[in-house]
Amino acid sequence: MRRVRRLPVFLRLLAICTLLTAGGSIGPAKAQPAGAQLLGEFGAWGAYTASPGGRKVCFALSKPTSSETNPPGRPRDPAWLFVSTRPAEKVREEVSVIIGYPFKANTDATIEIGSTNFAMYTQNDGAWVKNAAEEARLVDAMRKGAEVTVRGESGRGTKTIDKFSLQGVSQALDRAAQECR
Repeated sequence: MRRVRRLPVFLRLLAICTLLTAGGSIGPAKAQPAGAQLLGEFGAWGAYTASPGGRKVCFALSKPTSSETNPPGRPRDPAWLFVSTRPAEKVREEVSVIIGYPFKANTDATIEIGSTNFAMYTQNDGAWVKNAAEEARLVDAMRKGAEVTVRGESGRGTKTIDKFSLQGVSQALDRAAQECR
């Protein structure tokens, strides 16, 4: 049975603010939402902490280094790859994606590192590892890999491939974990 998870609205807002103010890199966002704090930039990844609703959240995030749509040129919002820790909810290193469009209903997305694939269940514009027991294996693969590929399909039938660099992910995860012990 899968856990029902939702990426907190706060993290969505942070991702959008980061994109709009970072000028093409991860951070530091000059117009971060109140309470968000950049812990550091590590290669293609940023580490952050915040306390929305008084509950501490620590997370690493990255945006794609490349994105493809089929058919080409279909508009979409920015995509983001998150790894979040929420101590009050006993959630540690939960991998999720904001894809930038509503996923096709009742479809899975995939996340790939090298030849290893993980199924992700989708809800609206978010995706999470389908088998929560594989989450630690995914994070371990991310720490050892060079690139993540996320594949999905929109409600309109547009297929997307987003590639994320894993340069700096270990340092960003370590920094976020240090903050959310």
